[in-house]
This record gives sequence, C-alpha cells and structure tokens, in this order.
Amino acid sequence: MYDLLVVGAGPYGLSVASHAAAAGLSLRVLGRPMASWRDHMPPGMFLKSEPAASNLSDPAGRWRLDTYCAGQGVRARHGEPIPVAMFASYGLWFARNAVPDVDERTVVRLSAVPGGFEAVVDDGEVLHARTVALAVGVLPFVEVPAALRGLGPSYVSHSSDHGDLGRFRGRDVTVIGGGQAALETAALLAEQGARTRVLARAGRLNWNDVPPALERPWWKSARTPHSGLGCGWRNWFYAERPGLFRRLPETTRARIAATALGPAGAWWLRHRVETSVELLLGHEVAAAYGTGGGVRLETVGLGGARALLETEHVIAATGFGATRERLGLLAEELRGELAAVADGSPEVGRDFESSVPGLFMAGLVTASGFGPAMRFVHGATFTAETLVRGVRRRLRTAPVPVPRRRRETLDPARR
Repeated sequence: MYDLLVVGAGPYGLSVASHAAAAGLSLRVLGRPMASWRDHMPPGMFLKSEPAASNLSDPAGRWRLDTYCAGQGVRARHGEPIPVAMFASYGLWFARNAVPDVDERTVVRLSAVPGGFEAVVDDGEVLHARTVALAVGVLPFVEVPAALRGLGPSYVSHSSDHGDLGRFRGRDVTVIGGGQAALETAALLAEQGARTRVLARAGRLNWNDVPPALERPWWKSARTPHSGLGCGWRNWFYAERPGLFRRLPETTRARIAATALGPAGAWWLRHRVETSVELLLGHEVAAAYGTGGGVRLETVGLGGARALLETEHVIAATGFGATRERLGLLAEELRGELAAVADGSPEVGRDFESSVPGLFMAGLVTASGFGPAMRFVHGATFTAETLVRGVRRRLRTAPVPVPRRRRETLDPARR
C-alpha cells in the first residue's frame, strides 16, 4: 500500500509528486505526463502566462522553466510568450528529473476501502493507497453551451479536442467564445487557411495590456506590483495569498472565482485576430441544427434580434466547469460522499483535503476554495507545498493495515 497515489501527471500532479517524494512518502504517480498540453493543444499556441509564472514546483526550485529553456539555447524573457510545445517539453524534463517514475496508465475507477483507497487502472490492475491526490486537470470538465450539446462531433467540438487544426483548412469554422482559447484557436485556423469567425456573447473583446518592465521606479511597483497573475494588488492577492483567499466568505470566493480574470486575449495575439478573423460580437447561440453539410446557428443579439448563420463546423471554446458530478473516475458512492460548494465543485479544507478523509484535490477543481491562481500553472507551488503537508498530517493520524494487491477484470464499458 502506498502512502500517496497521485492521479494525473500535468503541472499540478507532477508538482505534488515532487514534493511528496522529497518528503519521503511512498508514492505512485499515474497518468501520461503533460497529456493535455501534448495532445489537446495545436502547434503554434503560446502560453499566456509569463515565463516566471509558469514553473512547475520542486522543493529546491532546481527544475525551473528558465533553466530548461537555457539548456535549449533559448532565453525565457519577461514579456515574450513561450510556445506551448516548449512548455510541454519542459514538463517532461521536470518529470524525468524531479519525480519518481511516472506510470503512464490511466486510473479508470477510484473507490474508498477500509484504511484508504482502491484504484483500478486501465489494464485491470488494482492499487491501494492510504491517501490520494486528484490532479486530473481540465479535460473532465469540458463545458459546451446547451444549444450545441445535441449535435455530434462532426458538427461541434470543444477547443480542447484539437491537437491539430489542419483538417479545417479550406472549411468554414465558427468559434464560440471571447477568451484566449477562442481567439488563439481562431487565429490559428485563419492562418492555416480556414474561413474563420468568432461569435461571442460580449459586445466587445477584452485584451490584456503589454506587461510593464520588471525594473520600474519604486512608486510604480508599489502602485501596481507584479504577480504571477499580472499586475495590481488584487491580482497579487489572488496569486500570492491563496491561503488567505480561502478565509473569505464562501459567497465572496464563489463570485471572485467566477468573474476574476475573465475572458481576455493576450496582447501579442490582437493583431493576428483583428486582421484575419471575422468578429460577430454581442451574439449568443439560441439553437443549432445539423444540415448534412454543416450547422445552422440561430443567434440572438444583445437587442433581442434573431439571425441565422450557416457554418461547416463549430468549435466551442467555452471553458470548463469543474463540478463534483464530472469526476467520473470516482465510484458513485465515493462521489456521493463529497461535499460540494455552491458552484458544484468539491469543498476542500485548508490543505486541499476534501470532505472524504484522505482524498485531496488539486488544480482547477479547487478554484472556488483557493482562488483564481488554481486556474493557472502558477498555483501549483502553493498547492504542492500545502497538499503534501496535509497528506503527512493525515498519515500521522490514520495508520492502516496493508491490503494485498490484486488484478481485476473490467467490463469493457468501464475501461
């Protein structure tokens, strides 16, 4: 039986694993390292976060993004975006150096058992652990507008479905959304030869400002300090004090988690969008129908006027809803034991432990508890340090017997 099973090998899972290994815990990490970054983002994308805010976390701070980039002959400079492909390669380098061997199999079901947890992996092996850290990233929480959910994948997809946009060359594609994912996807589509438009509910697009220089007069730094989430005292609080954020009233936390750092495009993307992408702002999809050759969208404008739009494919870049009910790998009885907050996400305590003793959460699913930083790589450092401290506390208070490892034959429908 392991002390800790880390489910997921993205930035949060790898960071938690690095801190757990350094703490001497008996550890198993399951998942394909950096899978969403490697498989679900098309070539040509860049990180929106600054390089200094994009480090995975190890206790000694040795395995940083700038260190990796320097080894590749590239400088990670403030104000210059890092390609997603380079960040994914950095994550693999981090995994090789800062984490015990990662088991690339997938956990298909997690259940609570006496003394801990039982995890079934995709080949039927059953593993046991006293505690579990769920770091499943964003893919289980894909959000698609209700009007589009009845259409099949040939008509509608989510932006996270695409590791390659080349198949849309020469086609008419409508991207739904007004944030970075929508705008960068649209720009890449247009640059690869698709006829592309962005349809957004808001009446205008928001664009982030060019970040100010790191070296500034003291009074400018005091007025708008740099942080891992951008400039300003509010962003500094979200980025650097998630433990204090958790002490805010639940209603306040929920409101901030839902609205802070809302949809906006990176400053370096603006000219690419405005010169090559059609913009239909102030429109919302009310209904959608497959037409055989594409999709007919019925839209409603801000003034209530209705219009029809014909397109060959719709990409919903509409984000993720991290609710308890979408944690499908949890056995039904375990999922039912999880307390949730008002937005449907699992309730987590001060050290990221859920209402189920020994079951810890990491990443997007904790944003309502610890704030907007949990939506970004920057939040991995606080999470890893705090969560592993909580795991050690839990292990000290709950000694358990060691069950035997076994294998289980899965129904194909559950694989």
